Amino acid sequence: MEALRLFFMVILVMATSVQSQGGLKAGFYSSSCPGAEAIVRSTVESHFKKDPTVAAGLLRLHFHDCFVQGCDGSVLIAGSSAERSALPNLGLRGFEAIDDAKTQLEASCPGVVSCADILALAARDSVDLSDGPSWQVPTGRRDGRVSSSQGLNLPSPLDSVTVQRQKFAAKGLDDHDLVTLVDFMAAGAHTIGQTDCQFFRYRLYNFTTTGNADPSISQSFLAQLQTLCPKDGDGTKRVALDIDSQNKFDVSFFKNVRDGKGVLESDQRLWEDAATRNIVQNYAGTIRGLLGFRFDFEFPKAMIKMSSIEVKTGSDGEIRKICSKFN
Repeated sequence: MEALRLFFMVILVMATSVQSQGGLKAGFYSSSCPGAEAIVRSTVESHFKKDPTVAAGLLRLHFHDCFVQGCDGSVLIAGSSAERSALPNLGLRGFEAIDDAKTQLEASCPGVVSCADILALAARDSVDLSDGPSWQVPTGRRDGRVSSSQGLNLPSPLDSVTVQRQKFAAKGLDDHDLVTLVDFMAAGAHTIGQTDCQFFRYRLYNFTTTGNADPSISQSFLAQLQTLCPKDGDGTKRVALDIDSQNKFDVSFFKNVRDGKGVLESDQRLWEDAATRNIVQNYAGTIRGLLGFRFDFEFPKAMIKMSSIEVKTGSDGEIRKICSKFN
């Protein structure tokens, strides 16, 4: 089985090593800053060892960056009117890891590596450290010079599949990307992330103001969630989005959705739409290992596609000296 997994990973590396997306290319810093990717990796690994949940935070950070003005590091800018101060971004985390990596990169290769690329690399490393796949990240992004808290149109845990589909399509992503990348939405990487009780408790006690629970939740799972999140309990209590393996990047999230154990409404709705249901079923399957390999192969491809949204390259934008401040 391990040999088969190795085979699939070799194929994956071959498939992604030649990727060039939107003016980006793998190994962009091979001459200008040869140790760039190793520095980001060691920094993420250091933060991950202290707190494994930072992986989900970094994944979510990259997703939120790419879905607003493209993957340009605009979400990293600090300030009351900046993007990261918008309501959907108030729960973002992982900024310290990005700042730490930037500080080390500036000491080694001043003015070379963009904050947007650090985010993309950190997302890849977070997946790898969580027992997920790795891939070559096309780099060469430059940092944006605009960051606003207004006009964000991020996917929400309350969105129907139709609305999610529209938001993904606006970024050049299809249904397959939607299901594959659902791990990033709302509360972070759903296969390794957590969310607050306040974001789904309405499903447990008063769904659509009926006074009843969401009927799509399995009865056994409903009792489990109600124990974790009492009706009048602490709304900020954290609950794993993948109850079965919250710190491991795997396909159990899709099995949970199939079995009526999706914590967020937007996740569970993927099973009710014919097109997305078929994709969820393909990932969940019945043979965990083989279908896990398939997800390991599809996820990097979708990630490379997403991380190429509206990138700035060449002379566009800038290379920030500090990720939270424009030059």
